[in-house]
Amino acid sequence: MSDPHDDLVWSAIAEPSRRLVLDLLVREGEATASRLAAQVPFSRQAVSKHLAALEQAGLVRRQRRGREVLYRVYPERVDEALKRMRRLAEEWDRRLQSIRRLAEGTRPQADRRRQQRGA
Repeated sequence: MSDPHDDLVWSAIAEPSRRLVLDLLVREGEATASRLAAQVPFSRQAVSKHLAALEQAGLVRRQRRGREVLYRVYPERVDEALKRMRRLAEEWDRRLQSIRRLAEGTRPQADRRRQQRGA
């Protein structure tokens, strides 16, 4: 069963525009929504919505400095997400290997049956 928080993370990073915003924050360290909007092909309002989704998923944090709100990546949460993705990839690799072993195990039997019918 999947963790609801993981679902928020997967949903947040599944959207290409959010990944772009996240990539920009990784590169810049921190930025305002306006500064990010100047670097993407969508509006400041859209950037703000993407930042809110990333924040809800725990991937981004905001901090008020005077009149500005600065956003930055929350590296610990991103790290957790990467580790979870690696575990998930390993799990799927194991499943695929099992399927492969099963398929290869049945192939010789099918080949023998074909040979017996043809002989």
